[in-house]
Amino acid sequence: MSQTVTFDDVWKMFQETDRKFQEMVREDRERRAEADRKSQETSQLIREVSVQMRETDRKIKEVSKQIGRLGGRLGEFVEGLVAPACKTLFAQRGIPIHKVSRRVEADLPSDRHMEIDLFVVNTDAVSLVEVKSKLTIEDVREHMVRMSEFKEFFPEYADKMAIGAVAGMVVEENVIHFAIRNGLFVMVQAGDSVRLANDETFIPRTW
Repeated sequence: MSQTVTFDDVWKMFQETDRKFQEMVREDRERRAEADRKSQETSQLIREVSVQMRETDRKIKEVSKQIGRLGGRLGEFVEGLVAPACKTLFAQRGIPIHKVSRRVEADLPSDRHMEIDLFVVNTDAVSLVEVKSKLTIEDVREHMVRMSEFKEFFPEYADKMAIGAVAGMVVEENVIHFAIRNGLFVMVQAGDSVRLANDETFIPRTW
């Protein structure tokens, strides 16, 4: 025999359904509030990280500028060490020197530019000296290009023999050998002075 459903039964079912619905609404509201809170925390974190990244970028740029200024001063110091030694070192190889000039520059059309760290002159010859705090093989290669283009930039020296030299406070053995094989004089630091790494039998390449 089937049970009769009364109004009270229906009302209780409605109340239970409404209770569960309200609970679902409350849980959904809590989930949304938690999601909003986490979203706000994430946004705040992103803003803080963004500020930190901008500050880090600023500090990196400032340090880079300081390193650049230090590198420039170090380069000037090395040039100041090598310049007076050029006369003595070249004279030892039978190349008397009349004049040593620092930072000689010339320009050609199409924005072509050449800068010579030390420009050494005597009656019959000139020498282009590339000076680095740390000399690399790439520096030597670039100087070889400079040597090949020199008389194009400085036609007034077309009748003179040009020889090349490289110098550095720090020069690894493989760089020394590479430069010598390419016919360049190599000046290296020896204590508080400079010496030639080339042996007495070395014959420089001429341009």
